[in-house]
Amino acid sequence: MATEVARVSLAKLRFTMVGVWFAVVGLATLILTAIMLYLGLPVSYVYLMFATVVAINVLQWLFGPYMINAVYHVRPADPVSESWLYESVRELARRSGLSREPKVMVAEIDLPNAFAYGSPLTGPMVAVTRGILRRMPRDELEAVLAHEVGHLKHRDVMVMLMISLIPAVIYYIGYSLYLSGLFGAGGRRNGGPAYAVLTGIALMVLSFVFNIFVFLMSRLREYYADSHAAMVVPDGARKLQRALVRIMALSGRLPPSARVKHETLKMFFISDPEAAIDPSIDLDQAVESFRRMKVSALADLFSTHPHPAKRIRHLDRFVAPYAVY
Repeated sequence: MATEVARVSLAKLRFTMVGVWFAVVGLATLILTAIMLYLGLPVSYVYLMFATVVAINVLQWLFGPYMINAVYHVRPADPVSESWLYESVRELARRSGLSREPKVMVAEIDLPNAFAYGSPLTGPMVAVTRGILRRMPRDELEAVLAHEVGHLKHRDVMVMLMISLIPAVIYYIGYSLYLSGLFGAGGRRNGGPAYAVLTGIALMVLSFVFNIFVFLMSRLREYYADSHAAMVVPDGARKLQRALVRIMALSGRLPPSARVKHETLKMFFISDPEAAIDPSIDLDQAVESFRRMKVSALADLFSTHPHPAKRIRHLDRFVAPYAVY
């Protein structure tokens, strides 16, 4: 029963992710084409703007890992004292069918978390923070590592890069139209500068709306990586449920200022740094509490990560006693 429910859950995830991708790309193309025709803008204008945004994002993707390593004091895991990390990631990569074994890294920060990243210049990497390495049992940490390996398996970092280009392109086209209208330029017809200003403002607002779909894709990829961990680690769903709650409890030990300073790159983390709970709570009790928690469908609308209660219930689909959702 659990296996069948898991298959249905994964199928829905894949369908939703593909649907969101095509909806965003199709709608953005339609809107930009309509605006070009209405304002009489040359096609080269949009191509130039798109090429500029793509170039900026590709450079960030290529060199971003070096910046992350510098900001989070990331270094390769010690091959002697942390050899079990290498063995765990190697085995998870094998089970996941990765053609290239990820590098195993440790971020020397107290925040309990983990992340997967990399580029063609650095290769794929899986990193755990010193905070999670010191305080999480190995069986739960294995489920966390499997989640991160899942991101590499699905190549969703590239997917996020591509879909995040769309609101960026729309914003910069809107901003340039707004500026050109203010300085008396604009389209060759249909209102000239005034319409250019109004269209620019509308596009900048629209880019915010498209960012909501980027957040949705980010949450979907977290569900997908959770599913991967549940399937490649024995009893992975339960272990990851406990690990997610433990991360929130460990985060609750840190002052808010220590969590907020890591907000910039929170999309990379397995858990939102701001999602913290009482550190003294019993983990099994917390898991059950989240399982029974009623959450609004819009509770995580502007979040890069699903609400913890939704993640717990999603993982329940991979556990036989709860495979009724």
